[in-house]
Amino acid sequence: MGFTAFKLHPQIMAGVEALGYQTPTPIQIQAIPPVLQSHDVMGLAQTGTGKTAAFVLPILQRLLTGERGKVRALIIAPTRELAEQIHTSIEDLGRATKLRSMTIYGGVGIHPQIQKLREGREIVVACPGRLLDHINQGTIRLANVEVLVLDEADRMFDMGFLPDIRRIIKHVPAKRQTLLFSATMPDDIRKLVHEVQRSPVTVQVGHTAPANTVSHALYPVDQHLKTGLLMELLKHTDTESILIFTRTKHRAKRIGQQLETAGYKAASLQGNLSQNKRQAALDGFRNGSYQILVATDIAARGIDVSSISHVINYDIPDTADAYTHRIGRTGRAAKTGDAFTFVTREDEDLVRSIERVLGGKIERRKMQGFDYAKSAPARDSEFARPPRPPQRRRVQEKPKAAGGHAASHAKPKAAGHPTGHAAHPKPRAAHPDKRTSPAGHGTDHRSHAAQHVSGARSHKPRTSR
Repeated sequence: MGFTAFKLHPQIMAGVEALGYQTPTPIQIQAIPPVLQSHDVMGLAQTGTGKTAAFVLPILQRLLTGERGKVRALIIAPTRELAEQIHTSIEDLGRATKLRSMTIYGGVGIHPQIQKLREGREIVVACPGRLLDHINQGTIRLANVEVLVLDEADRMFDMGFLPDIRRIIKHVPAKRQTLLFSATMPDDIRKLVHEVQRSPVTVQVGHTAPANTVSHALYPVDQHLKTGLLMELLKHTDTESILIFTRTKHRAKRIGQQLETAGYKAASLQGNLSQNKRQAALDGFRNGSYQILVATDIAARGIDVSSISHVINYDIPDTADAYTHRIGRTGRAAKTGDAFTFVTREDEDLVRSIERVLGGKIERRKMQGFDYAKSAPARDSEFARPPRPPQRRRVQEKPKAAGGHAASHAKPKAAGHPTGHAAHPKPRAAHPDKRTSPAGHGTDHRSHAAQHVSGARSHKPRTSR
């Protein structure tokens, strides 16, 4: 079947044809009809199977008629990169419709976003934290929202966004269409679905295991030998387009630097980068300027590069579901891909969980010629953070008395102190403008650096990026 079977408006079909789409993917075949019929839908499919178009095309069809200039579709995503990817898909597929989309997320100035909202937008793709900022400031109105989409829903729940999602939903009309699309949906998340959807149509394409076009292999190795093994593995691997996952931001940065030093065209993608640098790393990886991208799980959400040939797990992911998300970035669109995972003795339980999802044992491999017997260093010099410079304590100068008559205003010597030292002063009271909450916290001023990559507020629990 082709896209003509969906009976989309000619303006939308113009976008489909311009992108070269010919045959709908399985998730699109199953999800688009009920979405077009205004049903709530919970769509389960692997990363890279076309979930985005499965909700973007029906949204464009619905919004073609009706009032313009008001937010009628709200799409919530966990990260900036995923938000930008969805926004780009909307612009590409809906170019002829003249429907306007915009992104809302933290890490960038809020005033350009406010200006676009004033100009009028029909579709908003947002991260929860910055969206709540706009709601609280009254710079966005959601009273006209007809369609609410939670993309990568499981990841948003895992990252602690559920309270934010609940707060946002209170500002959205109760009479709406709600769509959830995700690569995985654990049983406890299914229970939460009932809070935001009404009699949803469940669409599931295949098992939640990675695509069968991906070849899997494990490389048992001690932690201190991982970087050496990575370098040796890359010597025997086509480095056209490789995505490497690490567990921490610091490790992603260091490995990226080591790969550059070794002569590879490499970049790192992690939460400490500015939005401009993050976008430059993504764009360079997409257009081939970088052969290798080193990233953390959260920073990599939204990477949409169809030609990734290898995914290397420098650190094994925390869950089998996270493995599915990572590996789903290779072997896309019926192309083959390889997934290599470095595992230590402590990772055996996770390996068994992943093998249960895959339905079989994963091949164990050893790199010929690599020295596995090299002893560990006395301390972790490879990823040790540089020492912090010594902090100099500031000495507060005593105020001089007016007119230079310090002696006339000097305090009398305290009794019982023959040396003349005064007794210790009482602790200073808090400044009257420094209001504190009952819990003892200061005013709710958030630093820019503490802000999460998705724009979420800093007091929420976060996973490592």
